[in-house]
Amino acid sequence: MAAEAVETMDGWYCLHDLRTIDWISWKMLSNEERQSAVNELKDLLIKWEAVEADENGSHVLYKVVGQKADLMFMFLRPTMNELTDIETEFNKSKFAEFLKPSYSYVSVVELSKYGPQRPADDPRTLERLHPILPKWEHMCFYPMDKRRQGEENWYSLDFKERAKLLYEHSKTGRKYAGEVKQVITGSFGFDDWEWGVTLFAHDVLQLKKIVYEMRFDEVSAKYGEFGKFFVGNQLLKDDIDQYLSV
Repeated sequence: MAAEAVETMDGWYCLHDLRTIDWISWKMLSNEERQSAVNELKDLLIKWEAVEADENGSHVLYKVVGQKADLMFMFLRPTMNELTDIETEFNKSKFAEFLKPSYSYVSVVELSKYGPQRPADDPRTLERLHPILPKWEHMCFYPMDKRRQGEENWYSLDFKERAKLLYEHSKTGRKYAGEVKQVITGSFGFDDWEWGVTLFAHDVLQLKKIVYEMRFDEVSAKYGEFGKFFVGNQLLKDDIDQYLSV
C-alpha cells in the first residue's frame, strides 16, 4: 500500500539568485560608468521596495561570505512570470554585465498540512504564505531532500509517523523564536532539490546553533540530505556605493 502524500498550501513564488562580481572588469570602468551602473541598481531596488510596500511581493539582498558567490538576492512574487520579469530586467541592467551567475533556486512558499491548520484565508495563514522577508543582519540558505534509500525512505513512511517526526522537529525550531526566522519553500518540479530553507538572524551564531541542534532530530538525522549552504550579511541600499567602490 502506497504511503499517503501530504497536502500543501502554496503561496508566493520564490527565486534565490546568486551572482559573482567580475571585479577586474568592474575596476576598469570609469568613475562615471560605475556610478551610472550603481544608480541603475538602486533604481531597481527602489522599484522592488515599492512592490513590497504594496504587499505584492518581497525581496532581500545579502553579501555572501566565502567564494561561492558575492551577492544573494531573494525575491518573492505572486506569479512565476513576475520572477521571470525581475530576472530579465535585472539581467538587462548595466551592473549585471559585470556579474556571473553562481547559483539559483526556484521554489514556492509552502505550508504542509501534517497537523491542524488554520483555514487558507485566515490572515495568519496568508501572512505565512505571503511573507514580507525580514531585513535582519544575517541570512543562511540551503536546499534539502528527504532520503529515500532502503529502510530510510521518507516517502514510504506512514503519514502519522511523518507527522510525529516533523512535530518533534518543529519543537526544536520554536526554541529559537525571536532569534531566527525561517521561510520554507517547496521545489518539487521546480528545481533539483525538494525544499529550500532560508534562515534570518540578528546574531549570526544563532544560524549555526539552530542547524546544529536540528541535525540531532530524528527527521534530519535519518532522513535529511542537504545541499550547499550560503551565508551572507545584509547589504543595504545606502551601503551599495561603499561596497562597490574601487
